[in-house]
Amino acid sequence: MSPAEIKSEILRLTREFSRLTHSANRPGADAAHAPFIPGQTTIPYAGRVFDEDEVEAAVSSTLDFWLTLGPEGEAMEKELAAFMGVKHCLLVNSGSSANLVAFSALTTHKLPEHKRIRPGDEVITVAAGFPTTVAPIIQAGAVPVFIDAKSLTGNADCSLLDAAFSPGKTKAVMMAHALGNPFELVTVLEFCQKHDLWLVEDNCDALGCTYSLPLEKAKSLGLDHLIKIAEKGEHTIIRIENGMLTAPTGSFGDISTQSFYPPHHLTMGEGGSVNIIRRAPLKTYAESFRDWGRDCWCASGKDDTCNKRFKWQLGELPEGYDHKYIYSHLGFNLKPLDPQAAIGRVQLKRLPAFIEARKENWERLRRGLHGLEKYIDFALPTHATAWNPPASTDSAPVSNFTWDETGCKTDCSWFGFKITIKEDAPFTRTELAAHLDQNKIGNRMLFGGNLVRQPAFVQLRRDNPNAMRVSGELTGADRIMNQTMFLGTYPGLTVEMVAHMVKVIRDFVAAKAA
Repeated sequence: MSPAEIKSEILRLTREFSRLTHSANRPGADAAHAPFIPGQTTIPYAGRVFDEDEVEAAVSSTLDFWLTLGPEGEAMEKELAAFMGVKHCLLVNSGSSANLVAFSALTTHKLPEHKRIRPGDEVITVAAGFPTTVAPIIQAGAVPVFIDAKSLTGNADCSLLDAAFSPGKTKAVMMAHALGNPFELVTVLEFCQKHDLWLVEDNCDALGCTYSLPLEKAKSLGLDHLIKIAEKGEHTIIRIENGMLTAPTGSFGDISTQSFYPPHHLTMGEGGSVNIIRRAPLKTYAESFRDWGRDCWCASGKDDTCNKRFKWQLGELPEGYDHKYIYSHLGFNLKPLDPQAAIGRVQLKRLPAFIEARKENWERLRRGLHGLEKYIDFALPTHATAWNPPASTDSAPVSNFTWDETGCKTDCSWFGFKITIKEDAPFTRTELAAHLDQNKIGNRMLFGGNLVRQPAFVQLRRDNPNAMRVSGELTGADRIMNQTMFLGTYPGLTVEMVAHMVKVIRDFVAAKAA
Protein backbone atom coordinates (compact mmCIF):
# COMPACT_ATOMS: atom_id res chain seq x y z
CA MET A 1 0.00 0.00 0.00
CA SER A 2 1.11 3.54 -0.73
CA PRO A 3 1.43 6.11 2.08
CA ALA A 4 -1.77 7.77 0.84
CA GLU A 5 -3.63 4.45 0.94
CA ILE A 6 -2.31 3.67 4.43
CA LYS A 7 -3.42 7.08 5.67
CA SER A 8 -6.85 6.63 4.11
CA GLU A 9 -7.28 3.29 5.89
CA ILE A 10 -6.11 4.75 9.20
CA LEU A 11 -8.68 7.53 8.88
CA ARG A 12 -11.45 5.10 7.93
CA LEU A 13 -10.73 3.05 11.05
CA THR A 14 -10.45 6.25 13.09
CA ARG A 15 -13.96 7.24 12.10
CA GLU A 16 -15.29 3.79 12.91
CA PHE A 17 -13.58 3.85 16.32
CA SER A 18 -15.08 7.25 17.09
CA ARG A 19 -18.58 6.13 16.09
CA LEU A 20 -18.31 3.16 18.43
CA THR A 21 -16.68 5.01 21.32
CA HIS A 22 -17.89 8.59 21.50
CA SER A 23 -21.67 8.44 21.12
CA ALA A 24 -22.18 10.31 24.41
CA ASN A 25 -20.27 13.28 22.98
CA ARG A 26 -22.39 13.75 19.88
CA PRO A 27 -24.71 16.76 19.55
CA GLY A 28 -27.88 16.34 21.59
CA ALA A 29 -30.02 16.51 18.46
CA ASP A 30 -28.06 13.69 16.80
CA ALA A 31 -30.12 10.48 16.57
CA ALA A 32 -26.94 8.50 17.25
CA HIS A 33 -26.41 10.19 20.64
CA ALA A 34 -26.14 7.72 23.50
CA PRO A 35 -29.54 7.09 25.15
CA PHE A 36 -30.36 8.96 28.34
CA ILE A 37 -31.27 6.88 31.39
CA PRO A 38 -32.77 9.01 34.21
CA GLY A 39 -30.93 8.56 37.48
CA GLN A 40 -28.03 6.76 35.80
CA THR A 41 -26.75 9.01 33.04
CA THR A 42 -24.76 12.01 34.26
CA ILE A 43 -25.89 15.35 32.82
CA PRO A 44 -22.79 17.58 32.70
CA TYR A 45 -23.13 21.35 32.96
CA ALA A 46 -20.94 21.54 29.83
CA GLY A 47 -18.58 19.43 27.76
CA ARG A 48 -16.99 18.73 24.42
CA VAL A 49 -19.44 17.98 21.63
CA PHE A 50 -18.00 16.26 18.58
CA ASP A 51 -18.24 13.28 16.27
CA GLU A 52 -15.91 11.37 13.98
CA ASP A 53 -15.16 14.48 11.86
CA GLU A 54 -13.16 16.12 14.66
CA VAL A 55 -11.36 12.88 15.54
CA GLU A 56 -10.43 12.31 11.91
CA ALA A 57 -9.17 15.90 11.58
CA ALA A 58 -6.99 15.52 14.68
CA VAL A 59 -5.52 12.19 13.57
CA SER A 60 -4.96 13.40 10.00
CA SER A 61 -3.12 16.48 11.18
CA THR A 62 -1.05 14.42 13.60
CA LEU A 63 -0.07 12.03 10.83
CA ASP A 64 1.14 15.02 8.82
CA PHE A 65 3.20 15.80 11.95
CA TRP A 66 3.51 19.55 11.50
CA LEU A 67 2.61 19.78 15.22
CA THR A 68 3.48 23.43 15.94
CA LEU A 69 1.04 26.07 14.76
CA GLY A 70 1.02 25.92 10.97
CA PRO A 71 -1.35 25.63 8.00
CA GLU A 72 -4.37 24.49 10.01
CA GLY A 73 -3.81 27.33 12.47
CA GLU A 74 -3.45 29.91 9.73
CA ALA A 75 -6.67 28.72 8.10
CA MET A 76 -8.60 28.74 11.38
CA GLU A 77 -7.42 32.25 12.22
CA LYS A 78 -8.80 33.52 8.91
CA GLU A 79 -12.07 31.60 9.23
CA LEU A 80 -12.65 32.79 12.79
CA ALA A 81 -11.87 36.40 11.84
CA ALA A 82 -14.41 36.18 9.02
CA PHE A 83 -17.06 34.80 11.39
CA MET A 84 -16.36 37.53 13.95
CA GLY A 85 -16.09 40.37 11.45
CA VAL A 86 -12.70 41.46 12.82
CA LYS A 87 -9.39 42.26 11.16
CA HIS A 88 -7.33 39.42 12.61
CA CYS A 89 -7.49 36.50 15.00
CA LEU A 90 -4.42 35.07 16.71
CA LEU A 91 -4.74 31.57 18.13
CA VAL A 92 -3.30 30.98 21.61
CA ASN A 93 -3.22 28.03 23.98
CA SER A 94 -6.10 29.11 26.28
CA GLY A 95 -8.65 31.83 26.95
CA SER A 96 -6.60 32.91 29.96
CA SER A 97 -3.56 33.28 27.71
CA ALA A 98 -5.73 35.27 25.30
CA ASN A 99 -6.53 37.74 28.08
CA LEU A 100 -2.84 37.92 29.02
CA VAL A 101 -1.74 38.57 25.43
CA ALA A 102 -4.54 41.03 24.71
CA PHE A 103 -3.78 43.15 27.77
CA SER A 104 -0.02 42.90 27.30
CA ALA A 105 -0.39 44.30 23.78
CA LEU A 106 -1.72 47.52 25.31
CA THR A 107 1.42 47.92 27.40
CA THR A 108 3.85 48.08 24.48
CA HIS A 109 6.27 50.99 24.18
CA LYS A 110 5.32 51.12 20.50
CA LEU A 111 2.01 52.79 21.38
CA PRO A 112 1.73 56.57 21.84
CA GLU A 113 2.59 57.40 25.43
CA HIS A 114 -0.91 58.61 26.31
CA LYS A 115 -2.38 55.28 25.15
CA ARG A 116 0.20 52.94 26.63
CA ILE A 117 -0.86 51.23 29.87
CA ARG A 118 1.93 51.60 32.42
CA PRO A 119 2.37 50.26 35.97
CA GLY A 120 0.07 52.18 38.28
CA ASP A 121 -2.49 52.99 35.56
CA GLU A 122 -6.05 51.95 36.32
CA VAL A 123 -8.36 49.59 34.43
CA ILE A 124 -12.06 49.36 35.25
CA THR A 125 -13.48 45.86 35.54
CA VAL A 126 -16.34 44.06 37.26
CA ALA A 127 -16.13 42.33 40.62
CA ALA A 128 -18.13 39.22 39.64
CA GLY A 129 -16.55 36.82 37.20
CA PHE A 130 -13.55 34.69 36.32
CA PRO A 131 -10.15 35.61 37.79
CA THR A 132 -8.13 35.51 34.57
CA THR A 133 -10.12 38.44 33.20
CA VAL A 134 -8.47 40.48 35.94
CA ALA A 135 -5.15 38.74 36.54
CA PRO A 136 -3.35 40.21 33.49
CA ILE A 137 -4.08 43.73 34.73
CA ILE A 138 -2.29 43.00 37.99
CA GLN A 139 0.47 40.98 36.34
CA ALA A 140 1.29 44.01 34.17
CA GLY A 141 1.50 46.23 37.24
CA ALA A 142 -1.72 48.11 36.49
CA VAL A 143 -4.52 48.54 39.03
CA PRO A 144 -7.92 46.87 38.57
CA VAL A 145 -10.81 49.05 39.72
CA PHE A 146 -13.78 46.89 40.63
CA ILE A 147 -17.37 47.98 40.11
CA ASP A 148 -20.50 46.10 41.11
CA ALA A 149 -22.51 43.63 39.04
CA LYS A 150 -26.22 43.24 38.41
CA SER A 151 -27.39 39.91 39.74
CA LEU A 152 -30.06 39.45 37.03
CA THR A 153 -27.64 39.75 34.12
CA GLY A 154 -24.36 38.84 35.83
CA ASN A 155 -22.78 41.82 34.09
CA ALA A 156 -21.33 45.08 35.32
CA ASP A 157 -23.63 47.83 36.55
CA CYS A 158 -22.51 50.34 33.94
CA SER A 159 -24.15 53.24 35.76
CA LEU A 160 -21.12 53.03 38.06
CA LEU A 161 -18.48 53.66 35.40
CA ASP A 162 -18.27 57.42 35.89
CA ALA A 163 -17.74 57.07 39.64
CA ALA A 164 -14.89 54.60 39.01
CA PHE A 165 -13.10 56.88 36.52
CA SER A 166 -9.93 58.58 37.69
CA PRO A 167 -8.65 61.40 35.40
CA GLY A 168 -5.09 60.79 34.29
CA LYS A 169 -5.07 57.25 35.67
CA THR A 170 -7.86 55.29 33.99
CA LYS A 171 -6.64 53.84 30.68
CA ALA A 172 -9.02 51.00 29.83
CA VAL A 173 -12.13 48.96 30.55
CA MET A 174 -11.68 45.18 30.54
CA MET A 175 -14.55 42.85 31.40
CA ALA A 176 -16.42 39.78 30.24
CA HIS A 177 -19.79 39.16 28.65
CA ALA A 178 -21.05 36.99 31.51
CA LEU A 179 -22.34 33.48 30.75
CA GLY A 180 -23.13 34.38 27.15
CA ASN A 181 -24.98 37.58 28.04
CA PRO A 182 -23.51 40.78 26.52
CA PHE A 183 -22.73 43.64 28.85
CA GLU A 184 -24.17 47.09 28.05
CA LEU A 185 -21.96 47.77 25.06
CA VAL A 186 -23.53 51.11 24.15
CA THR A 187 -22.93 52.52 27.63
CA VAL A 188 -19.37 51.19 27.80
CA LEU A 189 -18.51 52.38 24.28
CA GLU A 190 -19.83 55.86 25.04
CA PHE A 191 -17.77 55.94 28.23
CA CYS A 192 -14.59 54.78 26.47
CA GLN A 193 -15.12 57.23 23.61
CA LYS A 194 -15.63 60.11 26.03
CA HIS A 195 -12.40 59.41 27.91
CA ASP A 196 -10.28 57.91 25.07
CA LEU A 197 -10.00 54.50 26.77
CA TRP A 198 -9.23 51.06 25.44
CA LEU A 199 -12.04 48.49 25.54
CA VAL A 200 -11.04 44.84 25.96
CA GLU A 201 -13.99 42.47 25.52
CA ASP A 202 -13.52 39.13 27.24
CA ASN A 203 -15.79 37.17 24.90
CA CYS A 204 -14.72 33.75 26.20
CA ASP A 205 -18.23 32.80 27.36
CA ALA A 206 -20.11 34.56 24.60
CA LEU A 207 -19.06 33.40 21.13
CA GLY A 208 -22.11 33.82 18.89
CA CYS A 209 -23.91 36.39 21.03
CA THR A 210 -25.15 39.43 19.14
CA TYR A 211 -25.82 43.00 20.18
CA SER A 212 -28.19 45.31 18.30
CA LEU A 213 -28.21 49.09 18.53
CA PRO A 214 -29.73 51.96 16.53
CA LEU A 215 -27.71 52.64 13.39
CA GLU A 216 -27.35 56.34 14.18
CA LYS A 217 -25.93 55.47 17.57
CA ALA A 218 -23.49 53.05 15.91
CA LYS A 219 -22.30 55.85 13.63
CA SER A 220 -21.79 58.24 16.54
CA LEU A 221 -19.74 55.58 18.33
CA GLY A 222 -17.43 55.15 15.32
CA LEU A 223 -18.45 51.57 14.52
CA ASP A 224 -17.65 52.14 10.86
CA HIS A 225 -15.87 48.78 10.57
CA LEU A 226 -19.13 46.97 11.36
CA ILE A 227 -21.33 49.26 9.30
CA LYS A 228 -19.17 48.69 6.20
CA ILE A 229 -19.43 44.92 6.60
CA ALA A 230 -23.21 45.15 7.11
CA GLU A 231 -23.70 47.37 4.07
CA LYS A 232 -22.11 44.73 1.82
CA GLY A 233 -24.92 42.38 2.84
CA GLU A 234 -22.71 39.29 2.70
CA HIS A 235 -22.12 38.52 6.39
CA THR A 236 -24.42 36.00 8.07
CA ILE A 237 -24.50 37.87 11.39
CA ILE A 238 -23.46 41.50 10.86
CA ARG A 239 -26.43 43.26 9.29
CA ILE A 240 -28.56 46.39 9.21
CA GLU A 241 -32.32 45.88 9.52
CA ASN A 242 -35.05 48.33 10.45
CA GLY A 243 -32.53 51.01 11.35
CA MET A 244 -30.62 48.69 13.70
CA LEU A 245 -27.05 47.40 13.43
CA THR A 246 -26.51 43.86 14.70
CA ALA A 247 -23.04 42.38 15.23
CA PRO A 248 -21.32 39.71 17.35
CA THR A 249 -19.96 40.49 20.76
CA GLY A 250 -16.18 40.57 20.55
CA SER A 251 -16.33 42.84 17.49
CA PHE A 252 -17.16 46.18 19.15
CA GLY A 253 -14.14 47.22 21.21
CA ASP A 254 -10.44 47.45 20.38
CA ILE A 255 -9.38 43.89 21.17
CA SER A 256 -11.28 40.82 22.37
CA THR A 257 -10.63 37.27 23.50
CA GLN A 258 -12.05 33.76 23.12
CA SER A 259 -11.63 30.49 24.98
CA PHE A 260 -11.85 27.10 23.30
CA TYR A 261 -11.65 25.00 26.46
CA PRO A 262 -14.16 22.07 26.28
CA PRO A 263 -17.08 23.78 28.09
CA HIS A 264 -17.03 26.72 25.68
CA HIS A 265 -18.91 27.31 22.46
CA LEU A 266 -16.37 25.42 20.40
CA THR A 267 -13.33 23.48 21.53
CA MET A 268 -9.75 22.77 20.53
CA GLY A 269 -9.17 20.94 23.83
CA GLU A 270 -7.08 23.76 25.23
CA GLY A 271 -7.02 26.91 23.15
CA GLY A 272 -8.24 30.44 22.63
CA SER A 273 -7.80 33.48 20.44
CA VAL A 274 -7.03 37.17 20.54
CA ASN A 275 -9.26 39.12 18.16
CA ILE A 276 -7.86 42.33 16.68
CA ILE A 277 -11.06 44.20 15.97
CA ARG A 278 -10.10 47.27 13.93
CA ARG A 279 -6.63 48.62 14.78
CA ALA A 280 -4.25 46.56 12.62
CA PRO A 281 -1.00 47.44 14.49
CA LEU A 282 -2.34 45.66 17.59
CA LYS A 283 -1.87 42.37 15.71
CA THR A 284 1.89 42.89 15.55
CA TYR A 285 2.08 43.78 19.25
CA ALA A 286 -0.12 40.87 20.36
CA GLU A 287 1.76 38.45 18.13
CA SER A 288 5.06 39.58 19.62
CA PHE A 289 3.87 38.92 23.18
CA ARG A 290 2.45 35.55 22.11
CA ASP A 291 5.69 34.56 20.33
CA TRP A 292 8.48 35.04 22.90
CA GLY A 293 8.44 38.85 22.59
CA ARG A 294 10.24 38.81 19.27
CA ASP A 295 10.22 41.81 16.96
CA CYS A 296 10.03 39.66 13.81
CA TRP A 297 6.58 38.85 12.48
CA CYS A 298 7.51 36.02 10.08
CA ALA A 299 5.34 32.94 10.48
CA SER A 300 6.93 29.69 11.59
CA GLY A 301 8.94 28.23 8.72
CA LYS A 302 9.13 31.52 6.85
CA ASP A 303 12.04 33.93 6.70
CA ASP A 304 12.62 37.52 5.59
CA THR A 305 9.06 38.63 4.81
CA CYS A 306 10.27 42.19 5.51
CA ASN A 307 13.10 41.83 2.95
CA LYS A 308 15.55 43.30 5.48
CA ARG A 309 16.23 40.41 7.84
CA PHE A 310 19.90 41.41 8.25
CA LYS A 311 19.41 45.17 7.98
CA TRP A 312 17.76 46.02 11.30
CA GLN A 313 19.35 47.94 14.16
CA LEU A 314 17.31 47.87 17.36
CA GLY A 315 18.22 48.36 21.00
CA GLU A 316 21.95 48.16 21.51
CA LEU A 317 22.41 45.27 19.11
CA PRO A 318 24.82 45.57 16.20
CA GLU A 319 23.34 46.57 12.87
CA GLY A 320 22.38 43.54 10.82
CA TYR A 321 21.64 41.28 13.79
CA ASP A 322 19.23 38.56 12.63
CA HIS A 323 15.72 40.03 12.96
CA LYS A 324 14.35 36.60 13.89
CA TYR A 325 16.27 36.88 17.15
CA ILE A 326 15.52 40.45 18.12
CA TYR A 327 13.13 40.81 21.08
CA SER A 328 11.17 44.02 21.66
CA HIS A 329 9.02 42.74 24.54
CA LEU A 330 9.27 40.46 27.54
CA GLY A 331 6.96 37.94 25.95
CA PHE A 332 5.75 34.36 26.29
CA ASN A 333 5.26 31.27 24.16
CA LEU A 334 1.49 30.81 24.14
CA LYS A 335 0.73 29.18 20.79
CA PRO A 336 -1.48 26.08 20.44
CA LEU A 337 -0.66 23.10 18.22
CA ASP A 338 -1.75 22.61 14.62
CA PRO A 339 -3.76 19.41 15.37
CA GLN A 340 -5.78 21.50 17.83
CA ALA A 341 -6.52 24.00 15.08
CA ALA A 342 -7.59 21.13 12.80
CA ILE A 343 -10.19 20.19 15.43
CA GLY A 344 -11.19 23.84 15.82
CA ARG A 345 -11.85 24.25 12.11
CA VAL A 346 -14.39 21.40 12.18
CA GLN A 347 -15.96 22.87 15.31
CA LEU A 348 -16.21 26.27 13.66
CA LYS A 349 -18.41 24.72 10.96
CA ARG A 350 -20.71 23.42 13.70
CA LEU A 351 -20.85 26.75 15.52
CA PRO A 352 -24.15 28.06 14.05
CA ALA A 353 -25.93 24.84 15.06
CA PHE A 354 -24.24 24.91 18.48
CA ILE A 355 -25.42 28.47 19.06
CA GLU A 356 -29.02 27.60 18.20
CA ALA A 357 -28.91 24.54 20.47
CA ARG A 358 -27.75 26.70 23.39
CA LYS A 359 -30.63 29.12 22.82
CA GLU A 360 -33.16 26.29 22.55
CA ASN A 361 -31.90 24.57 25.71
CA TRP A 362 -32.09 27.85 27.64
CA GLU A 363 -35.64 28.34 26.38
CA ARG A 364 -36.68 24.80 27.38
CA LEU A 365 -35.34 25.34 30.87
CA ARG A 366 -36.98 28.74 31.22
CA ARG A 367 -40.36 27.48 30.07
CA GLY A 368 -40.08 24.34 32.15
CA LEU A 369 -39.32 26.29 35.33
CA HIS A 370 -41.93 28.99 34.77
CA GLY A 371 -44.00 29.38 37.92
CA LEU A 372 -41.05 29.19 40.31
CA GLU A 373 -40.46 32.95 40.25
CA LYS A 374 -41.55 33.16 43.89
CA TYR A 375 -38.33 31.40 44.86
CA ILE A 376 -35.94 31.98 41.96
CA ASP A 377 -34.74 35.07 40.08
CA PHE A 378 -34.13 33.95 36.52
CA ALA A 379 -31.54 35.64 34.34
CA LEU A 380 -32.54 38.27 31.83
CA PRO A 381 -30.61 39.26 28.71
CA THR A 382 -29.05 42.70 28.96
CA HIS A 383 -31.56 45.43 28.01
CA ALA A 384 -34.51 43.09 28.70
CA THR A 385 -36.87 44.08 31.50
CA ALA A 386 -39.12 41.00 31.50
CA TRP A 387 -39.49 37.50 30.07
CA ASN A 388 -42.96 36.87 28.72
CA PRO A 389 -44.19 33.26 28.91
CA PRO A 390 -45.49 31.74 25.69
CA ALA A 391 -49.21 31.54 25.03
CA SER A 392 -48.92 27.77 24.62
CA THR A 393 -46.34 25.03 24.89
CA ASP A 394 -46.60 24.55 21.14
CA SER A 395 -45.29 28.03 20.29
CA ALA A 396 -41.88 28.45 18.68
CA PRO A 397 -38.85 27.98 20.98
CA VAL A 398 -37.94 31.67 20.86
CA SER A 399 -38.18 33.88 23.90
CA ASN A 400 -40.35 36.96 23.93
CA PHE A 401 -38.79 39.69 26.04
CA THR A 402 -39.83 43.21 26.93
CA TRP A 403 -36.97 45.61 26.18
CA ASP A 404 -35.84 48.81 27.87
CA GLU A 405 -35.96 52.34 26.47
CA THR A 406 -32.40 52.35 25.03
CA GLY A 407 -33.51 50.80 21.74
CA CYS A 408 -30.79 48.15 22.15
CA LYS A 409 -31.34 44.40 22.22
CA THR A 410 -29.24 41.32 22.86
CA ASP A 411 -29.48 37.79 21.47
CA CYS A 412 -27.66 35.47 23.83
CA SER A 413 -25.63 32.41 22.93
CA TRP A 414 -26.02 31.17 26.47
CA PHE A 415 -23.03 29.61 28.21
CA GLY A 416 -25.32 28.52 31.03
CA PHE A 417 -28.76 28.88 32.58
CA LYS A 418 -28.22 31.27 35.48
CA ILE A 419 -30.54 31.27 38.48
CA THR A 420 -30.39 33.22 41.74
CA ILE A 421 -32.16 31.76 44.76
CA LYS A 422 -34.16 34.42 46.57
CA GLU A 423 -33.19 35.20 50.13
CA ASP A 424 -36.61 34.22 51.50
CA ALA A 425 -36.85 30.93 49.59
CA PRO A 426 -37.41 27.81 51.75
CA PHE A 427 -34.08 26.40 50.50
CA THR A 428 -30.57 27.69 49.85
CA ARG A 429 -28.43 27.73 46.76
CA THR A 430 -26.13 25.17 48.38
CA GLU A 431 -29.03 22.83 49.18
CA LEU A 432 -30.24 22.93 45.58
CA ALA A 433 -26.72 22.43 44.23
CA ALA A 434 -26.19 19.41 46.49
CA HIS A 435 -29.54 17.93 45.43
CA LEU A 436 -28.65 18.35 41.76
CA ASP A 437 -25.30 16.66 42.38
CA GLN A 438 -27.08 13.73 44.02
CA ASN A 439 -29.20 13.43 40.89
CA LYS A 440 -26.16 13.52 38.58
CA ILE A 441 -27.01 16.99 37.22
CA GLY A 442 -23.99 19.21 36.74
CA ASN A 443 -24.08 22.75 38.10
CA ARG A 444 -21.62 25.52 38.90
CA MET A 445 -21.30 28.78 40.76
CA LEU A 446 -20.85 31.91 38.66
CA PHE A 447 -17.10 31.26 38.63
CA GLY A 448 -15.29 33.25 41.33
CA GLY A 449 -18.38 35.00 42.66
CA ASN A 450 -17.18 38.31 44.11
CA LEU A 451 -13.52 38.18 43.14
CA VAL A 452 -12.36 40.59 45.84
CA ARG A 453 -13.43 37.96 48.42
CA GLN A 454 -11.21 35.30 46.83
CA PRO A 455 -8.05 34.33 48.78
CA ALA A 456 -5.71 35.58 46.05
CA PHE A 457 -7.22 39.05 46.07
CA VAL A 458 -7.48 39.20 49.86
CA GLN A 459 -3.75 38.42 50.01
CA LEU A 460 -3.04 40.97 47.30
CA ARG A 461 -4.63 43.71 49.40
CA ARG A 462 -2.64 42.60 52.45
CA ASP A 463 0.63 42.63 50.53
CA ASN A 464 -0.07 45.89 48.70
CA PRO A 465 -3.23 47.88 49.51
CA ASN A 466 -2.67 50.00 46.40
CA ALA A 467 -2.61 47.02 44.00
CA MET A 468 -6.40 47.17 43.49
CA ARG A 469 -9.28 49.52 44.14
CA VAL A 470 -12.98 49.00 44.83
CA SER A 471 -15.35 51.70 43.63
CA GLY A 472 -18.58 51.77 45.64
CA GLU A 473 -20.44 48.91 47.24
CA LEU A 474 -20.41 45.38 45.83
CA THR A 475 -23.83 44.20 46.95
CA GLY A 476 -24.73 42.73 43.56
CA ALA A 477 -21.48 40.79 43.33
CA ASP A 478 -22.01 39.54 46.88
CA ARG A 479 -25.50 38.38 45.98
CA ILE A 480 -24.09 36.50 43.00
CA MET A 481 -21.47 34.96 45.30
CA ASN A 482 -24.06 33.86 47.87
CA GLN A 483 -27.20 33.06 45.88
CA THR A 484 -26.34 32.38 42.22
CA MET A 485 -25.58 29.20 40.28
CA PHE A 486 -26.00 27.96 36.73
CA LEU A 487 -27.00 24.82 34.86
CA GLY A 488 -25.95 23.58 31.46
CA THR A 489 -27.23 24.74 28.09
CA TYR A 490 -24.48 23.18 25.98
CA PRO A 491 -25.34 21.50 22.67
CA GLY A 492 -24.66 17.99 23.94
CA LEU A 493 -27.87 18.05 26.01
CA THR A 494 -30.79 16.02 24.68
CA VAL A 495 -34.43 17.02 25.05
CA GLU A 496 -34.82 14.19 27.58
CA MET A 497 -31.91 15.50 29.65
CA VAL A 498 -33.37 18.98 29.84
CA ALA A 499 -36.80 17.61 30.75
CA HIS A 500 -35.20 15.59 33.56
CA MET A 501 -33.39 18.67 34.86
CA VAL A 502 -36.70 20.52 34.99
CA LYS A 503 -38.46 17.66 36.79
CA VAL A 504 -35.74 17.28 39.43
CA ILE A 505 -35.76 21.02 40.20
CA ARG A 506 -39.55 21.30 40.30
CA ASP A 507 -39.86 18.26 42.57
CA PHE A 508 -37.19 19.66 44.89
CA VAL A 509 -38.87 23.08 45.14
CA ALA A 510 -42.30 21.52 45.69
CA ALA A 511 -40.97 19.39 48.53
CA LYS A 512 -39.22 22.32 50.21
CA ALA A 513 -42.21 24.64 49.80
CA ALA A 514 -44.73 22.11 51.18
